[in-house]
Amino acid sequence: MKEQQLQHAFPKASRYDPAWVRKHSMGENVLLNLESLTKSLHLKPGMRVLDLGCGKAISSIFLAKEFDVTVWAVDEAISASANYERIMQQGCEEQVIPIEADARALPFADEYFDAIIVVDSYTYFGTDEKYLPYIARFLKPEGHIALVDVCFTQEIETLEQVPGFLKKDFQNYWYFIHTIDWWRKLWEKTGLVHIEEACQLEEAELVRKEYIRDYTEAKKPDPFAKALQLDSEGFISFFKLIGKRTSKTAYLQNYKSATKK
Repeated sequence: MKEQQLQHAFPKASRYDPAWVRKHSMGENVLLNLESLTKSLHLKPGMRVLDLGCGKAISSIFLAKEFDVTVWAVDEAISASANYERIMQQGCEEQVIPIEADARALPFADEYFDAIIVVDSYTYFGTDEKYLPYIARFLKPEGHIALVDVCFTQEIETLEQVPGFLKKDFQNYWYFIHTIDWWRKLWEKTGLVHIEEACQLEEAELVRKEYIRDYTEAKKPDPFAKALQLDSEGFISFFKLIGKRTSKTAYLQNYKSATKK
């Protein structure tokens, strides 16, 4: 029954070897989150896509295979050579370009990409108020930036508000996690993107169950999976945030004010 549910909700991701996906996901099943996100995007063959914080590049391979786009697979922690090996093994070397780079020091021209996709990593650098103005410059006018990540259903303002099951690991893994409304406001006030979607994943509960199942079966310690197991009230969830870059004129008008010190 579980497999049927997964195949129905994630027909594309379900075609990939579960052991391969689990081995190369750095957290929850990256392809489930990515497929959920791409249901809201209109990716067309030949588009240039930046897969930022791509980890072991299986998200980039998925994008190339499923949507026939050209993908720049960028990560700081995983070597480009290691990712290139995986890319070649999947026959995607003509469509996926691995790059080892810091998300804050990207080697691209302005307005180079049709879409920027960030799966399970934007929270590590995107909480900086000046990050969206930085990353949006690499998008073509009317291009989309889309992220999927973990979120809280209630904002935590003080340590006293931290739920008991998160207290032990909060200052190591959770202090930079926010609500969907927090993210929406962070992006909206820049005036650089039009928010098209800001909501929980429709398949959030399936993603949660699969994450817990994967790490229970693997018998590996994982603070995120542990927290999801202990979260009996749905305090932790998964969300998508999609913004369309404003027109050239509007972007230039808002960029200066958004980047002021």
